[in-house]
Amino acid sequence: MTEQFDVIVVGAGAAGMMSAIEAGKRGRKVLLVDHAKKIGEKIRISGGGRCNFTNIHTHPSKFISNNPKFVISALKQYTQNNFIDLIKKHNIKFHEKKLGQLFCDESAQQIIDMLLLECEMAKVVLKKDTTIDDIDKQDDNYFIVVGSDKYFSQSLIIATGGLSIPKIGASKFGYDIAQKFGLKVIETLPALVPLTFSEKILAICKELTGLSVEAVVSFKKTFFEEGMLFTHRGLSGPSILQISSYWKLGDNIKVNLSPKLDVDKFLNDRKISSPKQDIGIIVSEILPKRLAHIICNENNVNGNICELSNKVLTSLSNSINAWVINPIGTEGYRTAEVTLGGIDTEEISSKTMMSNKHPGLFFIGEVVDVTGHLGGYNFQWAWSSGYVAGQYA
Repeated sequence: MTEQFDVIVVGAGAAGMMSAIEAGKRGRKVLLVDHAKKIGEKIRISGGGRCNFTNIHTHPSKFISNNPKFVISALKQYTQNNFIDLIKKHNIKFHEKKLGQLFCDESAQQIIDMLLLECEMAKVVLKKDTTIDDIDKQDDNYFIVVGSDKYFSQSLIIATGGLSIPKIGASKFGYDIAQKFGLKVIETLPALVPLTFSEKILAICKELTGLSVEAVVSFKKTFFEEGMLFTHRGLSGPSILQISSYWKLGDNIKVNLSPKLDVDKFLNDRKISSPKQDIGIIVSEILPKRLAHIICNENNVNGNICELSNKVLTSLSNSINAWVINPIGTEGYRTAEVTLGGIDTEEISSKTMMSNKHPGLFFIGEVVDVTGHLGGYNFQWAWSSGYVAGQYA
C-alpha cells in the first residue's frame, strides 16, 4: 500500500506532536508516526509525574548550543506565554514551584491528553507502535517504509529525540537519518545527569546518602546555586545536574557548601569570641551534623578552636567554601534527562527548522544541538521548535 501526505512527522513526543498539530491547523494532511505503544512517555515521567512544561524566565541564555544564537528565532515565534495560553485553553491547572518552573497541579498525563486532543482536532493521522524500516527521498517526495507499506510526503519532520532514558525507547535513529542525508552531527553526551566519583569521594557520598544541601556548584566561570544531593552512587540534585551539561571529563568542579558565609572569617571570629569551643560543634552550626563530622575528619581537625592554627582553619574553611572534586564520569544516558550535542545547527534554518541542503526536511526538539537548563526549558524548546516547523512544513 502507498499513501500520500503533505507532512510526515517521525516521533510523537513533545516536539513531534506540536509540529503535527500546527501543520494540521494549516490544513495540511499530516501523518504522525511513533515506535512506542504509549505516546509521550517522556512527558508522562517528567517533573515527578507533574511535567515541568515550561519556565516563565525562558531566554536564549538558558540554552547550550555550538551556535548560542540559533534558539532566538524559534523562542520569539512561540514563547512560553503562548504555551501557557494553550494550557489555560484546556483548563489545566498549574503552579509555579521555584525559579519560574511551571508544573501541572494534577498530572503530566493532562499535557499528553491535551496534545492528543489537539492532534485529533487538526485531523492528524496517528500511527503508534509502528517501526519504520527506511526513510528516503524520491524526486520531490520523502517517503517512509513500514513493512510492505510506503507513505509519501512533501515535507518530513524528524522529532525522534536524543539518547537519554533508553528504557522508554530513546535511540540514535534521528542522528542516523541526518547522516544519511549528509548533515553533520555534533558528538552527543548525557546532560542533566548525576556525576560519579572515585572510591574516596564515593565513600563520603555513601555515608551522607539522602542528605541535601543548598550549594553553589561551579565549573570554570559557570555556576549554579540550587540543591545538591548526596547519593550512594555519587552526587545529584539540581546544581549537579545543571553543571553536568558544562563539565568536561578530566576537569574538576568546585562546590561551595556554605555559599552565604565566609567560613574563614567566621572561624577566625569564633577563635577570638569562643576559644574553648569544640571545632566540630562550631562547624555543625554551618553544616548538617553528619557533613560537619566528615569534613572535620577529612581535615584531621579536632579539639578546641583555640588549639588550631590560622593555616589549619583556612584549609578547613576552603574545604567548605571551595571543595574541589574530580568527577570520574556520569551515570550516563540511563538517568540523563537530556542529550547534549546532536544535529549541527549550521545545517538548519533557525527561522524554519528546515535543512539548508534538503528543502522540506525538518529537524526539531532534542535531536538538534540545543540543550536547555533544568527547569522546563527543554520542553519549551520542543514547543517552540515544533511550532516553527509546523508553520513551514
